[in-house]
Amino acid sequence: MQKIKSLMARQGLKSPQESMADLSPVENLRIPSKEELRELREQPIDPQAEQEIIDSIEEVYFSTDSFDMVQHELEKLPPELNLQELEEYRDKLKRQQAAVSKKVADLILEKQPSYVKELERVTALQTNLQLAAVICTNARRQLSVAKEGFTEASLGLLANQRRRQLLTGLLKSLRTIKTLQRTDVRLSEMLEEEDYPGAIQLCLECQKAASTFKHYSCISELNSKLQDTLEQIEEQLDVALSKTCKHFDVSHYTKVQLAYTLLGKTQTAMDQLHMHFTQAIHNTVFQVVLGYVELCAGNADTKFQKMQYKDLCTHITLDSYIPCLTDLCKALWEVMLSYHRTMQWHEEHDKQDASPTDEAAAAESDESVVDRSYVKKKLEHGLTRIWQDVQLKVKAYILGTDMSNFKYDDFIVVLDVISRLMQVGEEFCGSKSEVLQESIKRQSVNYFKNYHRARLEELRMFLENETWELCPVKSNFNIAQLHEFKFMGQCRSPSVSPSRQAASSTGPAPEQLSLFQQFLQEGNPFEMPAEHREEETEDVLASNGYESDELEKSVYQDYDSDSDVPEELKQDFVDEQTGDVPLKSVSRETIRSKKKSDYNLNKTNAPILTNTTLNVIRLVGKYMQMMNILKPIAFDVIHCVSQLFDYYLYAVYTFFGRNDMPVPSPSLPAHGGREAGTTRVVGPACLYESSGLGLISSRLRTTLNRIQESLIDMEALGENAGVHGPAEDRKEKVPSPHLSQMVVLTNSGTLYGLAQRVVATESLVFLAEQFESLQSHLDTMMPAAKKPFLQQFYSQTVSTASELRKPIYWIVAAKAIDYEQMLLLMAGVKWDIREIMSQHNVYVDVLLKEFEQFNKRLGDVSRQVRIPLPVSNVLWEHCIRLANRTLVEGYANVKKCSNEGRALMQLDFQQFLMKLEKLTDLRPIPDKEFVETYIKAYYLTENDMEQFIKNHREYSMKQLANLVNVCLGSHINKKARQKLLAAIDDIDRPKR
Repeated sequence: MQKIKSLMARQGLKSPQESMADLSPVENLRIPSKEELRELREQPIDPQAEQEIIDSIEEVYFSTDSFDMVQHELEKLPPELNLQELEEYRDKLKRQQAAVSKKVADLILEKQPSYVKELERVTALQTNLQLAAVICTNARRQLSVAKEGFTEASLGLLANQRRRQLLTGLLKSLRTIKTLQRTDVRLSEMLEEEDYPGAIQLCLECQKAASTFKHYSCISELNSKLQDTLEQIEEQLDVALSKTCKHFDVSHYTKVQLAYTLLGKTQTAMDQLHMHFTQAIHNTVFQVVLGYVELCAGNADTKFQKMQYKDLCTHITLDSYIPCLTDLCKALWEVMLSYHRTMQWHEEHDKQDASPTDEAAAAESDESVVDRSYVKKKLEHGLTRIWQDVQLKVKAYILGTDMSNFKYDDFIVVLDVISRLMQVGEEFCGSKSEVLQESIKRQSVNYFKNYHRARLEELRMFLENETWELCPVKSNFNIAQLHEFKFMGQCRSPSVSPSRQAASSTGPAPEQLSLFQQFLQEGNPFEMPAEHREEETEDVLASNGYESDELEKSVYQDYDSDSDVPEELKQDFVDEQTGDVPLKSVSRETIRSKKKSDYNLNKTNAPILTNTTLNVIRLVGKYMQMMNILKPIAFDVIHCVSQLFDYYLYAVYTFFGRNDMPVPSPSLPAHGGREAGTTRVVGPACLYESSGLGLISSRLRTTLNRIQESLIDMEALGENAGVHGPAEDRKEKVPSPHLSQMVVLTNSGTLYGLAQRVVATESLVFLAEQFESLQSHLDTMMPAAKKPFLQQFYSQTVSTASELRKPIYWIVAAKAIDYEQMLLLMAGVKWDIREIMSQHNVYVDVLLKEFEQFNKRLGDVSRQVRIPLPVSNVLWEHCIRLANRTLVEGYANVKKCSNEGRALMQLDFQQFLMKLEKLTDLRPIPDKEFVETYIKAYYLTENDMEQFIKNHREYSMKQLANLVNVCLGSHINKKARQKLLAAIDDIDRPKR
């Protein structure tokens, strides 16, 4: 088999299948010819046999897959070939082929009519296709002509026009998009220019345009960017809104409000504004205080920045306290002024927008009315809230420092600043500033207690070093001239600026402007006091106690020219004087006569006061200034003011009203008829001490006792050592002052320190007069519940100042004249004479000489210090009263006396009165009736004498008993004597 295959390969023979593949399709499927078909039909056919032959054909020949039939048949050949078998197999294959061919021929013949018919249709189709090809060719030629003649010319123009329109619209859109893309640059420029309404308007318009072009993909990104920009504008707008809290600018704020209106967030803006004001207050005060704390600390330590504001306030030093407080108030003023101007802006804006015109405007107005109503309420409520924040911040600052060691002027500045701030608060929202008042009251009470304690100690030091010399002030001196009382002359609220006061004092009083009206555009109410304080001047002191050298010279010339004039020549005009200022024109004689009665050397009646008095007055002014600024502590201040006066009065009494140097003297009855005592009698100066303060009224005695109990620390003097009061009570008290060793009160040549006594006493009287002049002002400051204290202080203390003259000048009067010598001279006179004498006794001349010497010394003292008429009258009254009492005592020592002796007594007394009236202007002569009545009592009968004893208790028991004893034998018998002495004893018994 292999040999056959190789042989075929060498001869180039192909297999039947390959030969079939080389045939054309027509040849491959060649239709049998008619002869072949006939030959096939003529062959005997057994259908069953034929079918069996066909069925015997292998399945592979029926498959649609192409395969090599030759190869297939060759492969089936056995290895050893047998010709017979091959031929048989070949015949079999031929029979199979013939069967298949016959079958195919039968089928073809069976389908021949259909085939012919179909072939005709194919031919017809071919003809139609050829015709269609011709038509198409003609159509294409015609279309080509139409294209050239119509489509490319006319429809091309229309297409181009449409395309142009589309491109124009596209270009416009692109330009809009380009503009939108570049909007952020313009928005940035507008924000830098602070044109917030324009920026928002532009942004909103861009957002509207972007929504129109949202179908472009680039616009979606732009829309997001615009939304971010709008949020950024709102943030910057919020920052711009916050700037108005410190420096309000109308145009700036108008832009901001318009911008919020465009955003539709008017109410939100108002909420934000109040938050910014609250934050501005906190940030402002913190930065101000932090700046001073870091400045005083002197290092770059940042620990202060992390502190709470309240803790930070405790680090302010005393030196920087007031500047920091002032700057703090200035900064807070700016914030409140901004809020005030904000409210003004809204009020004016509301008036402009109040009237709608048409329905649309009316609808819009309804919405704006709601906004305006909300804004108005919010602003009104915000007033109290902001002021409360301000109060709390200032309160923390006030209480953060202990002010007890502040200087007075510094503390007054603090009070003035706080008072001005409270006025700002009252004008700002009608608040009474309870928080500020309470905090400053706490500091004030604490400060004032320490300050007053120090001032009392200082006053004690002044008093103990005071030499009681006259402080030369001008004759027109008034407390209003002192710095400390300037606030009274201005008649203003402490917070009104001095410049305004100056303006109002020169012209008619204009309507009072509020601080917000004054400083609306510029300036600050917390800058004014310092400027004014530097301009204040004070001119109250005179040179050498006189207004001018010429006056001083003329005064002494008048006095010297008068010194050599005899008493007789002076008598004419002396008798005309009544002690009052004459109504006629002031002549040289009048001045000379006034010299004798007033001892003032014509020093133009300048007030008598000392440096200490001036210091007390200044202290009172300072206290009142503090009280005027801070009315809640008015009672505490007035109480301390009363203590200043009390201590000064007590010191004057302690120094000059007590007699610490007893002088031997006969037993004289005290003023008012009380006896000096039952023990050894001392001089007249001690007389009123030992007789239960005979010269001191019960009111003055009560006042002195009250002062000693409430104000004087007796333990510090070693007194009441066994009694120890509470330490707190002793804290409120001051040791009793001691008279300076420089003051000598024992020299008779100076009338026992009369000049110092006059200066001390009259300075107290002057101080009391000043207190009287201040009463109405103090009364207006005093709380209604505490006014009885003030009234009691004036009625029981101030009004008693002049009553100290009696005990103080009594001591001088008791020592100035030698009453004991007069008693000795009277004891040597014989009174039981039998003839009427025409010559008075020597003791009268001696006594008058004592009075003349007293008058001369009084004149000498008046060269040093003016002796006012009330003082000279008191001195003369005391001396004359003591002299008359001494006369009665001398007459009461008489053992025997006749009627002629009584007449001599009357003669002596009349001579004394006549000469005495030439020395003094005092009328009537004190105790004149006291002497005359005693002398005349000698002539009384028994019954009259008994009635006299009962009615005249001003005489001592000894004097009455002597009167009875001397009358014995003349017109009173022993029985009557016993009766009268028993009556005297009955009168004396209740006193034992």
